[in-house]
Amino acid sequence: MAEINLYDNSNYFNQDYSVLRQRPLGEVYDEIGNIYLSNNLPWVVGFSGGKDSTATLQLVWYALRRLPREKLTKHVYVVASDTLVESPAIVERIDASLRRMNEAAEVANLPLTAHKVTPEIDDSFWVNLIGRGYPAPYSRFRWCTDRMKIKPTNRFVMDRVTEHGEAVVILGVRRQESFTREQVINLHKITGSRLSRHSMLPGAYVYTPIEDFTVKDVWDYLFLEANPWGDNNANLGELYETAQGECPLVIDTLTPSCGNTRFGCWVCTVVEKDKSMEAMIQSGAEWMTPMLLYRDLLASTQDPANKPGTRNLVRRDGQVWVKEGKLIYGPYDFNYRQTLLRRLLQAQKEVRELSGNPKITLIQTEELRAIRRIWRSELNDWNDVLPQIYTEEVGKNLDWAQDDSSIFGPLEESLLTEACQTRGVPTELVKRLLGIEQEYYGMRRRHKVYDKIDAAFKRDWRSNEEILAAISNNSKTQSSEVLNAAQSSEVNNE
Repeated sequence: MAEINLYDNSNYFNQDYSVLRQRPLGEVYDEIGNIYLSNNLPWVVGFSGGKDSTATLQLVWYALRRLPREKLTKHVYVVASDTLVESPAIVERIDASLRRMNEAAEVANLPLTAHKVTPEIDDSFWVNLIGRGYPAPYSRFRWCTDRMKIKPTNRFVMDRVTEHGEAVVILGVRRQESFTREQVINLHKITGSRLSRHSMLPGAYVYTPIEDFTVKDVWDYLFLEANPWGDNNANLGELYETAQGECPLVIDTLTPSCGNTRFGCWVCTVVEKDKSMEAMIQSGAEWMTPMLLYRDLLASTQDPANKPGTRNLVRRDGQVWVKEGKLIYGPYDFNYRQTLLRRLLQAQKEVRELSGNPKITLIQTEELRAIRRIWRSELNDWNDVLPQIYTEEVGKNLDWAQDDSSIFGPLEESLLTEACQTRGVPTELVKRLLGIEQEYYGMRRRHKVYDKIDAAFKRDWRSNEEILAAISNNSKTQSSEVLNAAQSSEVNNE
Protein backbone atom coordinates (compact mmCIF):
# COMPACT_ATOMS: atom_id res chain seq x y z
CA MET A 1 0.00 0.00 0.00
CA ALA A 2 1.31 3.44 -0.85
CA GLU A 3 2.13 5.66 2.11
CA ILE A 4 -0.73 8.00 2.94
CA ASN A 5 -0.23 11.25 4.83
CA LEU A 6 -3.00 11.48 7.40
CA TYR A 7 -1.97 15.00 8.29
CA ASP A 8 -3.48 16.23 5.00
CA ASN A 9 -7.07 16.24 3.79
CA SER A 10 -6.63 13.08 1.71
CA ASN A 11 -8.95 11.86 -1.02
CA TYR A 12 -8.48 8.41 0.52
CA PHE A 13 -11.39 9.07 2.87
CA ASN A 14 -14.33 8.83 0.50
CA GLN A 15 -17.27 8.00 2.72
CA ASP A 16 -20.08 10.49 3.27
CA TYR A 17 -18.70 11.68 6.59
CA SER A 18 -15.22 11.30 8.00
CA VAL A 19 -13.48 13.29 10.70
CA LEU A 20 -10.11 12.48 9.18
CA ARG A 21 -11.23 13.73 5.75
CA GLN A 22 -12.46 17.02 7.16
CA ARG A 23 -9.76 17.62 9.78
CA PRO A 24 -6.00 17.12 9.41
CA LEU A 25 -4.83 14.63 12.00
CA GLY A 26 -2.47 17.27 13.33
CA GLU A 27 -5.49 19.31 14.45
CA VAL A 28 -6.77 16.32 16.42
CA TYR A 29 -3.40 16.00 18.15
CA ASP A 30 -3.34 19.75 18.81
CA GLU A 31 -6.78 19.63 20.42
CA ILE A 32 -5.73 16.79 22.73
CA GLY A 33 -2.50 18.59 23.60
CA ASN A 34 -4.27 21.88 24.32
CA ILE A 35 -6.78 20.17 26.62
CA TYR A 36 -3.91 18.42 28.39
CA LEU A 37 -2.21 21.79 28.98
CA SER A 38 -5.43 23.61 29.96
CA ASN A 39 -5.37 22.47 33.60
CA ASN A 40 -3.37 20.49 36.15
CA LEU A 41 -5.79 17.58 36.45
CA PRO A 42 -4.34 14.08 35.94
CA TRP A 43 -5.74 11.95 33.13
CA VAL A 44 -7.13 8.43 33.44
CA VAL A 45 -7.34 6.76 30.02
CA GLY A 46 -9.67 3.78 29.80
CA PHE A 47 -8.23 0.87 27.83
CA SER A 48 -10.18 -2.28 26.92
CA GLY A 49 -7.84 -3.59 24.24
CA GLY A 50 -10.38 -2.96 21.48
CA LYS A 51 -10.21 -0.70 18.46
CA ASP A 52 -11.81 2.41 19.99
CA SER A 53 -9.79 2.45 23.21
CA THR A 54 -6.61 1.61 21.28
CA ALA A 55 -7.20 4.49 18.85
CA THR A 56 -7.94 6.84 21.74
CA LEU A 57 -4.81 5.95 23.66
CA GLN A 58 -2.73 6.10 20.49
CA LEU A 59 -4.02 9.61 19.78
CA VAL A 60 -3.20 10.69 23.34
CA TRP A 61 0.25 9.11 23.14
CA TYR A 62 1.20 10.90 19.92
CA ALA A 63 -0.30 14.18 21.16
CA LEU A 64 1.89 14.02 24.26
CA ARG A 65 4.98 13.24 22.19
CA ARG A 66 4.38 16.42 20.16
CA LEU A 67 4.50 18.57 23.32
CA PRO A 68 7.75 19.91 24.78
CA ARG A 69 8.92 17.59 27.56
CA GLU A 70 9.01 20.43 30.10
CA LYS A 71 5.26 20.88 29.62
CA LEU A 72 4.41 17.26 30.47
CA THR A 73 3.86 18.10 34.10
CA LYS A 74 0.85 15.96 34.97
CA HIS A 75 0.51 12.19 34.97
CA VAL A 76 -1.51 10.05 32.59
CA TYR A 77 -2.82 6.77 34.00
CA VAL A 78 -3.93 4.03 31.62
CA VAL A 79 -6.39 1.67 33.29
CA ALA A 80 -7.69 -1.67 32.02
CA SER A 81 -10.37 -3.68 33.78
CA ASP A 82 -10.14 -7.46 34.26
CA THR A 83 -13.42 -8.89 35.55
CA LEU A 84 -11.64 -12.20 36.37
CA VAL A 85 -13.95 -13.90 33.86
CA GLU A 86 -12.48 -12.38 30.70
CA SER A 87 -11.48 -14.74 27.91
CA PRO A 88 -7.99 -16.03 28.78
CA ALA A 89 -6.74 -15.04 25.32
CA ILE A 90 -7.95 -11.46 25.84
CA VAL A 91 -6.40 -11.27 29.32
CA GLU A 92 -3.06 -12.42 27.92
CA ARG A 93 -3.26 -9.82 25.17
CA ILE A 94 -4.14 -6.95 27.51
CA ASP A 95 -1.45 -7.92 30.05
CA ALA A 96 1.13 -7.90 27.27
CA SER A 97 -0.11 -4.51 26.04
CA LEU A 98 0.08 -2.95 29.51
CA ARG A 99 3.60 -4.28 29.95
CA ARG A 100 4.71 -2.81 26.62
CA MET A 101 3.06 0.53 27.44
CA ASN A 102 5.06 0.90 30.65
CA GLU A 103 8.29 -0.03 28.90
CA ALA A 104 7.70 2.27 25.91
CA ALA A 105 6.59 5.22 28.07
CA GLU A 106 9.77 4.95 30.11
CA VAL A 107 11.92 4.89 26.96
CA ALA A 108 9.99 7.88 25.51
CA ASN A 109 10.22 9.74 28.85
CA LEU A 110 6.44 10.17 28.98
CA PRO A 111 4.60 10.67 32.31
CA LEU A 112 2.40 7.63 31.62
CA THR A 113 1.87 4.37 33.50
CA ALA A 114 -0.48 1.46 32.75
CA HIS A 115 -2.50 -0.34 35.41
CA LYS A 116 -5.01 -3.19 35.65
CA VAL A 117 -7.94 -3.22 38.06
CA THR A 118 -9.97 -6.21 39.23
CA PRO A 119 -13.12 -6.53 41.34
CA GLU A 120 -12.89 -7.19 45.05
CA ILE A 121 -13.04 -10.93 45.64
CA ASP A 122 -16.36 -10.53 47.46
CA ASP A 123 -17.77 -8.87 44.31
CA SER A 124 -16.41 -11.43 41.84
CA PHE A 125 -18.61 -13.47 39.53
CA TRP A 126 -18.00 -16.90 41.08
CA VAL A 127 -18.30 -15.74 44.68
CA ASN A 128 -21.75 -14.36 43.93
CA LEU A 129 -22.96 -17.05 41.53
CA ILE A 130 -21.56 -20.20 43.17
CA GLY A 131 -21.09 -18.78 46.66
CA ARG A 132 -24.29 -16.81 47.23
CA GLY A 133 -26.31 -18.54 44.52
CA TYR A 134 -27.08 -15.48 42.40
CA PRO A 135 -28.68 -16.76 39.17
CA ALA A 136 -26.90 -16.24 35.86
CA PRO A 137 -27.31 -12.57 34.80
CA TYR A 138 -29.93 -11.60 32.25
CA SER A 139 -31.19 -8.35 30.76
CA ARG A 140 -33.33 -7.35 33.77
CA PHE A 141 -30.87 -8.51 36.39
CA ARG A 142 -27.32 -7.60 35.36
CA TRP A 143 -25.94 -7.88 38.87
CA CYS A 144 -22.44 -8.42 37.46
CA THR A 145 -21.85 -5.07 35.73
CA ASP A 146 -21.70 -2.82 38.76
CA ARG A 147 -19.68 -5.23 40.90
CA MET A 148 -17.18 -6.38 38.29
CA LYS A 149 -16.75 -3.45 35.91
CA ILE A 150 -18.00 -0.15 37.28
CA LYS A 151 -16.78 -0.34 40.88
CA PRO A 152 -13.13 -1.35 40.19
CA THR A 153 -12.62 1.37 37.57
CA ASN A 154 -14.44 4.03 39.55
CA ARG A 155 -12.44 3.11 42.63
CA PHE A 156 -9.24 3.76 40.65
CA VAL A 157 -10.58 7.10 39.37
CA MET A 158 -11.70 8.21 42.84
CA ASP A 159 -8.27 7.39 44.25
CA ARG A 160 -6.85 9.86 41.71
CA VAL A 161 -9.56 12.41 42.62
CA THR A 162 -8.73 12.00 46.31
CA GLU A 163 -5.05 12.48 45.56
CA HIS A 164 -5.37 15.46 43.19
CA GLY A 165 -8.79 16.96 43.96
CA GLU A 166 -10.16 16.30 40.46
CA ALA A 167 -9.35 14.12 37.45
CA VAL A 168 -10.22 13.76 33.77
CA VAL A 169 -11.29 10.36 32.42
CA ILE A 170 -10.46 9.77 28.74
CA LEU A 171 -12.80 7.30 27.02
CA GLY A 172 -12.93 5.87 23.52
CA VAL A 173 -16.66 6.23 22.94
CA ARG A 174 -18.25 7.31 19.67
CA ARG A 175 -21.62 8.85 18.90
CA GLN A 176 -22.19 6.58 15.90
CA GLU A 177 -21.72 3.42 17.94
CA SER A 178 -25.31 3.52 19.20
CA PHE A 179 -28.11 5.89 20.07
CA THR A 180 -27.52 5.13 23.75
CA ARG A 181 -23.88 6.11 23.43
CA GLU A 182 -24.85 9.42 21.85
CA GLN A 183 -27.27 10.07 24.69
CA VAL A 184 -24.56 9.32 27.26
CA ILE A 185 -22.15 11.70 25.53
CA ASN A 186 -24.70 14.52 25.30
CA LEU A 187 -26.23 14.07 28.74
CA HIS A 188 -23.48 15.63 30.85
CA LYS A 189 -21.77 17.96 28.36
CA ILE A 190 -20.38 21.20 29.77
CA THR A 191 -21.41 24.13 27.58
CA GLY A 192 -18.48 25.59 25.70
CA SER A 193 -16.13 22.79 26.70
CA ARG A 194 -14.96 19.47 25.25
CA LEU A 195 -15.30 17.99 28.74
CA SER A 196 -18.37 16.42 30.32
CA ARG A 197 -19.26 15.84 33.93
CA HIS A 198 -18.89 12.24 35.05
CA SER A 199 -22.35 10.76 35.55
CA MET A 200 -21.47 9.08 38.86
CA LEU A 201 -18.23 10.45 40.31
CA PRO A 202 -17.99 13.94 41.83
CA GLY A 203 -14.77 15.67 40.92
CA ALA A 204 -14.29 13.64 37.74
CA TYR A 205 -14.70 14.87 34.18
CA VAL A 206 -14.89 12.94 30.90
CA TYR A 207 -13.15 13.70 27.60
CA THR A 208 -13.96 11.67 24.47
CA PRO A 209 -11.43 12.49 21.71
CA ILE A 210 -12.98 10.17 19.10
CA GLU A 211 -16.64 10.87 19.80
CA ASP A 212 -17.21 12.06 16.19
CA PHE A 213 -15.10 9.33 14.55
CA THR A 214 -16.72 6.77 12.30
CA VAL A 215 -15.73 3.11 12.38
CA LYS A 216 -13.79 3.74 9.16
CA ASP A 217 -11.93 6.63 10.80
CA VAL A 218 -10.87 4.36 13.64
CA TRP A 219 -9.58 1.56 11.41
CA ASP A 220 -7.94 3.95 8.94
CA TYR A 221 -6.06 5.59 11.77
CA LEU A 222 -5.00 2.29 13.37
CA PHE A 223 -3.82 0.75 10.09
CA LEU A 224 -1.98 3.83 8.82
CA GLU A 225 -0.32 5.04 12.04
CA ALA A 226 2.07 2.69 13.82
CA ASN A 227 1.20 1.67 17.37
CA PRO A 228 3.57 3.68 19.60
CA TRP A 229 3.93 1.14 22.41
CA GLY A 230 4.73 -1.77 20.13
CA ASP A 231 1.40 -3.58 19.67
CA ASN A 232 0.42 -4.76 16.20
CA ASN A 233 -2.77 -3.07 15.04
CA ALA A 234 -3.06 -5.50 12.15
CA ASN A 235 -3.35 -8.31 14.69
CA LEU A 236 -6.11 -6.33 16.37
CA GLY A 237 -7.99 -6.31 13.07
CA GLU A 238 -7.61 -10.07 12.81
CA LEU A 239 -8.98 -10.43 16.35
CA TYR A 240 -12.08 -8.52 15.32
CA GLU A 241 -12.57 -10.85 12.37
CA THR A 242 -12.63 -13.84 14.71
CA ALA A 243 -14.12 -12.40 17.90
CA GLN A 244 -16.39 -9.76 16.32
CA GLY A 245 -15.71 -6.87 18.68
CA GLU A 246 -14.84 -5.92 22.22
CA CYS A 247 -16.40 -4.88 25.52
CA PRO A 248 -15.67 -1.22 26.29
CA LEU A 249 -14.54 0.08 29.64
CA VAL A 250 -17.74 0.59 31.66
CA ILE A 251 -17.95 3.58 34.00
CA ASP A 252 -21.70 3.96 34.57
CA THR A 253 -24.98 2.07 34.47
CA LEU A 254 -26.05 3.80 31.23
CA THR A 255 -23.59 1.74 29.19
CA PRO A 256 -25.51 -1.11 27.53
CA SER A 257 -24.52 -4.75 27.74
CA CYS A 258 -21.68 -5.73 25.43
CA GLY A 259 -22.86 -9.28 24.88
CA ASN A 260 -23.82 -10.98 21.62
CA THR A 261 -21.00 -10.17 19.16
CA ARG A 262 -18.23 -8.73 21.35
CA PHE A 263 -15.42 -10.42 23.16
CA GLY A 264 -15.41 -9.90 26.89
CA CYS A 265 -16.67 -12.01 29.80
CA TRP A 266 -16.77 -15.61 28.61
CA VAL A 267 -19.60 -16.38 31.05
CA CYS A 268 -21.93 -13.66 29.71
CA THR A 269 -25.53 -14.91 29.66
CA VAL A 270 -27.21 -11.56 29.02
CA VAL A 271 -27.56 -12.67 25.39
CA GLU A 272 -29.00 -15.92 24.10
CA LYS A 273 -25.82 -17.08 22.33
CA ASP A 274 -22.18 -16.09 22.62
CA LYS A 275 -21.47 -15.57 18.93
CA SER A 276 -18.04 -14.16 19.70
CA MET A 277 -16.77 -17.27 21.48
CA GLU A 278 -18.39 -19.49 18.85
CA ALA A 279 -16.55 -17.55 16.14
CA MET A 280 -13.21 -17.84 17.97
CA ILE A 281 -13.67 -21.62 18.32
CA GLN A 282 -14.51 -21.93 14.63
CA SER A 283 -11.37 -19.92 13.85
CA GLY A 284 -9.11 -22.41 15.59
CA ALA A 285 -9.47 -21.88 19.34
CA GLU A 286 -11.06 -25.29 19.97
CA TRP A 287 -9.64 -25.27 23.50
CA MET A 288 -12.37 -22.77 24.42
CA THR A 289 -15.11 -25.34 23.77
CA PRO A 290 -15.43 -26.41 27.46
CA MET A 291 -15.89 -22.74 28.36
CA LEU A 292 -18.65 -22.31 25.79
CA LEU A 293 -20.41 -25.45 27.06
CA TYR A 294 -20.23 -24.15 30.63
CA ARG A 295 -21.54 -20.76 29.56
CA ASP A 296 -24.44 -22.48 27.79
CA LEU A 297 -25.11 -24.49 30.96
CA LEU A 298 -25.48 -21.24 32.91
CA ALA A 299 -27.76 -19.83 30.23
CA SER A 300 -29.95 -22.94 30.39
CA THR A 301 -30.74 -22.25 34.05
CA GLN A 302 -32.68 -19.15 32.92
CA ASP A 303 -35.22 -21.43 31.20
CA PRO A 304 -38.34 -21.53 33.42
CA ALA A 305 -38.54 -25.29 32.86
CA ASN A 306 -35.12 -25.72 34.51
CA LYS A 307 -35.67 -23.50 37.54
CA PRO A 308 -37.40 -26.13 39.75
CA GLY A 309 -34.34 -28.37 39.59
CA THR A 310 -31.75 -25.64 40.18
CA ARG A 311 -33.26 -22.83 42.27
CA ASN A 312 -34.73 -22.37 45.74
CA LEU A 313 -38.21 -20.99 46.29
CA VAL A 314 -36.98 -19.45 49.54
CA ARG A 315 -35.16 -16.29 48.62
CA ARG A 316 -32.04 -14.84 50.23
CA ASP A 317 -34.22 -12.67 52.48
CA GLY A 318 -35.77 -15.86 53.88
CA GLN A 319 -39.20 -15.38 52.33
CA VAL A 320 -41.27 -17.05 49.61
CA TRP A 321 -42.56 -14.55 47.08
CA VAL A 322 -45.56 -14.77 44.78
CA LYS A 323 -46.19 -12.47 41.83
CA GLU A 324 -49.34 -12.58 39.71
CA GLY A 325 -50.17 -15.95 41.20
CA LYS A 326 -46.75 -17.45 40.35
CA LEU A 327 -43.98 -18.44 42.71
CA ILE A 328 -40.79 -16.44 42.14
CA TYR A 329 -37.66 -18.56 42.26
CA GLY A 330 -34.66 -17.33 44.24
CA PRO A 331 -30.98 -18.35 44.31
CA TYR A 332 -29.44 -21.60 43.14
CA ASP A 333 -29.92 -24.31 45.74
CA PHE A 334 -26.91 -25.70 47.58
CA ASN A 335 -26.76 -28.93 45.62
CA TYR A 336 -26.72 -27.12 42.30
CA ARG A 337 -24.05 -24.70 43.49
CA GLN A 338 -21.89 -27.75 44.18
CA THR A 339 -22.67 -29.03 40.68
CA LEU A 340 -21.68 -25.68 39.17
CA LEU A 341 -18.37 -25.74 41.05
CA ARG A 342 -17.60 -29.29 39.93
CA ARG A 343 -18.39 -28.48 36.31
CA LEU A 344 -16.26 -25.32 36.45
CA LEU A 345 -13.25 -27.18 37.84
CA GLN A 346 -13.74 -29.85 35.17
CA ALA A 347 -13.89 -27.18 32.45
CA GLN A 348 -10.71 -25.57 33.78
CA LYS A 349 -8.90 -28.92 33.65
CA GLU A 350 -10.11 -29.59 30.10
CA VAL A 351 -9.12 -26.12 28.89
CA ARG A 352 -5.63 -26.51 30.29
CA GLU A 353 -5.24 -29.89 28.59
CA LEU A 354 -6.62 -28.77 25.22
CA SER A 355 -4.63 -25.53 25.15
CA GLY A 356 -1.45 -27.00 26.55
CA ASN A 357 -1.33 -24.08 28.98
CA PRO A 358 -1.48 -25.19 32.65
CA LYS A 359 -1.60 -21.57 33.81
CA ILE A 360 -5.09 -20.81 32.47
CA THR A 361 -7.26 -20.14 35.50
CA LEU A 362 -11.06 -19.92 35.32
CA ILE A 363 -11.56 -19.49 39.08
CA GLN A 364 -9.07 -17.93 41.50
CA THR A 365 -7.90 -19.63 44.70
CA GLU A 366 -9.08 -16.60 46.66
CA GLU A 367 -12.56 -17.06 45.18
CA LEU A 368 -12.64 -20.70 46.25
CA ARG A 369 -11.77 -19.69 49.81
CA ALA A 370 -14.45 -16.98 49.81
CA ILE A 371 -17.07 -19.43 48.51
CA ARG A 372 -16.12 -21.89 51.22
CA ARG A 373 -16.61 -19.21 53.90
CA ILE A 374 -20.06 -18.35 52.53
CA TRP A 375 -21.13 -22.00 52.39
CA ARG A 376 -19.94 -22.55 55.96
CA SER A 377 -21.59 -19.44 57.40
CA GLU A 378 -24.73 -18.87 55.30
CA LEU A 379 -25.60 -22.47 54.40
CA ASN A 380 -24.44 -24.08 57.67
CA ASP A 381 -22.23 -26.49 55.75
CA TRP A 382 -21.02 -28.70 58.60
CA ASN A 383 -19.64 -31.20 56.09
CA ASP A 384 -17.25 -28.58 54.63
CA VAL A 385 -17.79 -29.96 51.14
CA LEU A 386 -15.81 -27.47 49.05
CA PRO A 387 -12.33 -28.83 49.89
CA GLN A 388 -13.68 -32.32 49.15
CA ILE A 389 -15.01 -31.23 45.74
CA TYR A 390 -11.73 -29.53 44.89
CA THR A 391 -9.65 -32.59 45.76
CA GLU A 392 -11.94 -34.91 43.83
CA GLU A 393 -11.93 -32.77 40.66
CA VAL A 394 -8.40 -31.34 40.71
CA GLY A 395 -6.59 -34.27 42.29
CA LYS A 396 -4.77 -32.25 44.91
CA ASN A 397 -5.48 -30.23 48.02
CA LEU A 398 -5.10 -26.55 48.76
CA ASP A 399 -3.81 -25.02 51.96
CA TRP A 400 -7.28 -24.49 53.42
CA ALA A 401 -7.57 -22.37 56.55
CA GLN A 402 -8.66 -24.45 59.51
CA ASP A 403 -11.71 -23.16 61.40
CA ASP A 404 -10.70 -23.83 65.00
CA SER A 405 -14.02 -22.47 66.25
CA SER A 406 -16.01 -25.11 64.40
CA ILE A 407 -17.02 -27.99 66.65
CA PHE A 408 -19.62 -29.53 64.33
CA GLY A 409 -19.11 -32.05 61.54
CA PRO A 410 -20.91 -34.82 59.64
CA LEU A 411 -21.49 -36.94 62.78
CA GLU A 412 -23.08 -34.04 64.66
CA GLU A 413 -25.20 -33.18 61.62
CA SER A 414 -26.50 -36.76 61.42
CA LEU A 415 -27.40 -36.81 65.12
CA LEU A 416 -29.04 -33.38 64.92
CA THR A 417 -31.07 -34.33 61.84
CA GLU A 418 -32.40 -37.43 63.58
CA ALA A 419 -33.35 -35.47 66.70
CA CYS A 420 -35.05 -32.68 64.71
CA GLN A 421 -37.06 -35.12 62.60
CA THR A 422 -38.28 -36.84 65.74
CA ARG A 423 -39.49 -33.54 67.17
CA GLY A 424 -40.76 -32.00 63.93
CA VAL A 425 -38.28 -29.11 64.03
CA PRO A 426 -36.46 -27.85 60.87
CA THR A 427 -32.88 -29.04 61.05
CA GLU A 428 -31.55 -26.00 59.22
CA LEU A 429 -33.21 -23.68 61.76
CA VAL A 430 -31.42 -25.34 64.65
CA LYS A 431 -28.14 -25.33 62.71
CA ARG A 432 -28.58 -21.62 62.08
CA LEU A 433 -29.28 -20.89 65.75
CA LEU A 434 -26.22 -22.89 66.78
CA GLY A 435 -24.20 -20.99 64.17
CA ILE A 436 -25.30 -17.65 65.59
CA GLU A 437 -24.33 -18.73 69.11
CA GLN A 438 -21.00 -20.00 67.84
CA GLU A 439 -20.42 -16.69 66.04
CA TYR A 440 -20.88 -14.71 69.25
CA TYR A 441 -19.21 -17.15 71.60
CA GLY A 442 -16.75 -15.42 73.92
CA MET A 443 -17.73 -11.89 72.88
CA ARG A 444 -18.34 -9.31 75.58
CA ARG A 445 -20.79 -7.39 73.37
CA ARG A 446 -23.32 -9.54 71.55
CA HIS A 447 -24.41 -6.70 69.24
CA LYS A 448 -27.54 -7.52 67.17
CA VAL A 449 -27.53 -11.15 68.27
CA TYR A 450 -31.26 -10.99 69.01
CA ASP A 451 -31.93 -9.49 65.56
CA LYS A 452 -30.20 -12.47 63.97
CA ILE A 453 -32.08 -14.92 66.15
CA ASP A 454 -35.36 -13.21 65.28
CA ALA A 455 -34.50 -13.33 61.55
CA ALA A 456 -33.73 -17.05 61.84
CA PHE A 457 -37.16 -17.76 63.33
CA LYS A 458 -38.90 -15.63 60.68
CA ARG A 459 -37.14 -17.39 57.81
CA ASP A 460 -39.14 -19.94 55.80
CA TRP A 461 -37.29 -23.23 56.32
CA ARG A 462 -39.54 -25.36 54.13
CA SER A 463 -38.18 -27.26 51.14
CA ASN A 464 -39.38 -26.56 47.59
CA GLU A 465 -41.48 -29.71 47.73
CA GLU A 466 -43.19 -28.63 50.96
CA ILE A 467 -43.91 -25.16 49.56
CA LEU A 468 -45.35 -26.54 46.32
CA ALA A 469 -47.48 -29.01 48.26
CA ALA A 470 -48.80 -26.20 50.45
CA ILE A 471 -49.68 -24.11 47.38
CA SER A 472 -51.41 -27.00 45.64
CA ASN A 473 -53.46 -27.68 48.77
CA ASN A 474 -54.61 -24.06 48.85
CA SER A 475 -52.54 -23.46 51.96
CA LYS A 476 -52.98 -20.07 53.57
CA THR A 477 -49.35 -19.85 54.59
CA GLN A 478 -48.65 -17.21 51.92
CA SER A 479 -49.31 -14.03 53.91
CA SER A 480 -50.22 -10.65 52.46
CA GLU A 481 -46.69 -9.50 53.35
CA VAL A 482 -45.24 -12.15 51.07
CA LEU A 483 -47.57 -11.16 48.25
CA ASN A 484 -46.77 -7.48 48.69
CA ALA A 485 -43.06 -8.22 48.67
CA ALA A 486 -43.38 -9.30 45.07
CA GLN A 487 -43.84 -5.69 44.09
CA SER A 488 -40.17 -5.01 44.85
CA SER A 489 -37.65 -4.45 42.08
CA GLU A 490 -36.36 -7.28 39.90
CA VAL A 491 -32.85 -6.89 41.30
CA ASN A 492 -34.07 -7.31 44.86
CA ASN A 493 -36.19 -10.24 43.76
CA GLU A 494 -33.08 -12.19 42.89
